[in-house]
Amino acid sequence: MEADASVDMFSKVLENQLLQTTKLVEEHLDSEIQKLDQMDEDELERLKEKRLEALRKAQQQKQEWLSKGHGEYREIPSERDFFQEVKESKKVVCHFYRDSAFRCKILDRHLAILLRIKVIPTLALVKDGKTQDYVVGFTDLGNTDDFTTESLEWRLGCSDILNYSGNLMEPPFQNQKKFGTNFTKLEKKTIRGKKYDSDSDDD
Repeated sequence: MEADASVDMFSKVLENQLLQTTKLVEEHLDSEIQKLDQMDEDELERLKEKRLEALRKAQQQKQEWLSKGHGEYREIPSERDFFQEVKESKKVVCHFYRDSAFRCKILDRHLAILLRIKVIPTLALVKDGKTQDYVVGFTDLGNTDDFTTESLEWRLGCSDILNYSGNLMEPPFQNQKKFGTNFTKLEKKTIRGKKYDSDSDDD
C-alpha cells in the first residue's frame, strides 16, 4: 500500500513538473511569435541582411575549402606531404591502399561515390589535424565485401567526419544481417606502425 501511495505521489509531482515546463515553453514560443509579428520593415531588413551575411560567409568558407583541395580524392606521394595536407584541413578521410589488394578497390569505389571523386583497406579519419579514428578492414561496414555506401557513410558519421542523416545508433547493415553494432576504434597508430598493416584479402 505504501509503495502504491509513493508511486502515486511521485506520478503527481512528475505530472505537475511536466505541466509547468510545458507552460513555460509555450509562453516562450508565444513571446517569440509576438516579437516576429511586431517587427517593422527595418527589423525584417536587418534580419534578412544578417542571414545573407551568414550565407556569404558559408560560400566563402566553401571556396576556401575547395582551394585547399577539399572534396578531392587523390594520392599523396610522401609522408611529409600527407602531414602538410592534414594540417590545413579540419576533417580528412585517408585511405591507405595497395593496388594489388582487391578490398582496397571496393573501398575506393564507395569513396568515389561518397566524396564525388574520380581517382582511386585502412582509413585514417583525421579532424583538426589529428587522427581521430581508423576503419580497419570491413568489420565496421557489415563484415562483407558487398557493404553499401550508406554503411561507409554511417561509419564516417560515427567518427564525426561526415554528417550522417540517419540514426548513428543503428548501423544500416544491421537490418540486412545480424551483425554486432560495435565497431573497432583504434586509439593511436603511427603511419609506420606494424600493427594492422596486413594487406591480406583473407580477413
